[in-house]
Amino acid sequence: MSEILESGEEGIEEVVTRSEGADGELPISGDDLTKGNSGDLFGWMQNVGMGWKAAGWGKKEILILSTQGGIRQPDGTPTALGYHSGHWEVGLLMEAVAQEVARLDGVPFAGFCSDPCDGRTQGTKGMMDSLPFRNDAAMVLRRLIRSLPTAKGVVGVATCDKGLPAMMMALAGCGHLPGVLVPGGVSLLSEETEDLGKVQSLGARYAHGEVSLEEAAATACRACASPGGGCQFLGTAASSQVIGEALGMSLPHSALSPSGSQIWRDLATRSGRAAIHLADQKISLNQILTEKSLHNAMIMHAAFGGSTNLILHLPAIAHAAGLARPTVLDWQKVNQLVPRIVDALPNGPMGYATVQVFLAGGVPEAMLSLRDVLNLDAMTVSGQILGENLEWWENSERRKRVRERLNALDDIDPNEVIRGRKDALSSTVTFPQGNLAPEGSVVKSTAIDPSMINEDGLFLLEGQARVFGSEAEAITAVKSQGDDRIRAGDVMILAGIGPMGAGMPETYQVTSALKYCKVGKQVALITDGRFSGVSTGACIGHVSPEALAGGPIGKLRDGDPVRVRIDAVSLEGTIDYLGDWAGFQKRTMNPLVKEHPDLPDDTRLWAALQNASGGSWGGCVYDADAVNRGLS
Repeated sequence: MSEILESGEEGIEEVVTRSEGADGELPISGDDLTKGNSGDLFGWMQNVGMGWKAAGWGKKEILILSTQGGIRQPDGTPTALGYHSGHWEVGLLMEAVAQEVARLDGVPFAGFCSDPCDGRTQGTKGMMDSLPFRNDAAMVLRRLIRSLPTAKGVVGVATCDKGLPAMMMALAGCGHLPGVLVPGGVSLLSEETEDLGKVQSLGARYAHGEVSLEEAAATACRACASPGGGCQFLGTAASSQVIGEALGMSLPHSALSPSGSQIWRDLATRSGRAAIHLADQKISLNQILTEKSLHNAMIMHAAFGGSTNLILHLPAIAHAAGLARPTVLDWQKVNQLVPRIVDALPNGPMGYATVQVFLAGGVPEAMLSLRDVLNLDAMTVSGQILGENLEWWENSERRKRVRERLNALDDIDPNEVIRGRKDALSSTVTFPQGNLAPEGSVVKSTAIDPSMINEDGLFLLEGQARVFGSEAEAITAVKSQGDDRIRAGDVMILAGIGPMGAGMPETYQVTSALKYCKVGKQVALITDGRFSGVSTGACIGHVSPEALAGGPIGKLRDGDPVRVRIDAVSLEGTIDYLGDWAGFQKRTMNPLVKEHPDLPDDTRLWAALQNASGGSWGGCVYDADAVNRGLS
């Protein structure tokens, strides 16, 4: 106890009460004192106190925000760990941006709002905070932007599932300013083991005897092969990077760059340069985030086969920018128009890693194949319209070199990774309705096992419902070898885990286990929750209305006959109860379906506010006008 109460170090009490302060004078005028805000002057007192030269008064101030986490020594050694590799190295990007801003005679500021890891919280109570965190972080980041009223521009640096959408929402909500988004990049593949998506199924595969304990231990140790960047698959983090670039918020060929590399650092330097240029030209984010750029982002989501979580995030970004939120019909039209042309994990058929997609040309390469359906006159943070960016990309040395590098390094033809329209793969997303989802649902139809889709492009399963009120109950059944195990033909119903029930957690524990278990492809999963971006299979989420909002999914019982029909060609589908519908409607809610007893109060508040603001199909946002109307 004495070592806690006393330091044992002599002389530490010899503190001083005064210091000389900074040398020199602030180059202020009388008008600055008589007509300016007192906060401006106080701010520069703070600036010189922190060590910036007084001559910086009046120069362009650029705010750099990030989701940095952990304490990283200059050589990369951890003093304190972050939550995930995605925010571990982004401080290096901030430093590169700041150095370039300063070189161009600007004054860089930096602020932080770190982010959690959805992989770390899978299957835990922490997942109840995942989606609500996005809204919280966006509000904090916006408040940080507004709290530097002298800023002439903002640069946002972020990488992963919730931090990056939150950063885009924050920038969109401050659209009067010039702004640039710097994606934090991706991690590298391990030389000898599995990607970070597949390894999350080790528990289920071990339970079924498909891997040994020794294999699982070695695989888990090596899967995260580099210290920085988002996961190696096209999950929510990578999809968000793609969307940010497609919106015009990031520089061309910025999404999915390998964290820690020279090309990754160079992106940050050029982004700092772009921020100053946008401020000089008075090009604000309001001029970049438009209906045209929103359409382009939806096109690229379909082309890449992006995470279904972007169906939550893109409407939220649109709402923050003051744009109309895309509807189910809007998404359906885009996915019927645009085929998937990118072969990336987890979709296949080959399943290339995100860094390989980057070397194949990334977003601008995919855009070249889809120029006829893109809004080429949309403004971007390069200061040019999209069409001009694509003309540069098509003839650039950079394009030639990165594609040659992929072929030389991994013996991969870049045209197999990012294809032309004539060689396109299946379309991405289907939005089933039916009597169990009258307001809609979503399934990544491109990720259903091809062996389960007939020659007409139809997935059809009629089976008995197996109802679960929590993810823990569902994963127990998937791992079980006993009579309660999941069998081929079952229709798993995971109800009561929407926003009002459990904060709308991801259920990747279940979907991953199903994917890598022998009967998994012969099972369907229906839930009012959502999925990780790496989820695959006949997994139907976002079922609306959710069970606790009176949705019919909450009335199902074990043994009920259910039909799942997904047309992967027309991108139409239905999920239906096949029994006596009149009798079904008179049922009460299944007693298994209830609010999670440990749902935090702040998540309950988030659920109520987003429900009043349009719910999951509205992006789970806060619409102040709608909430006020509800209260009055």
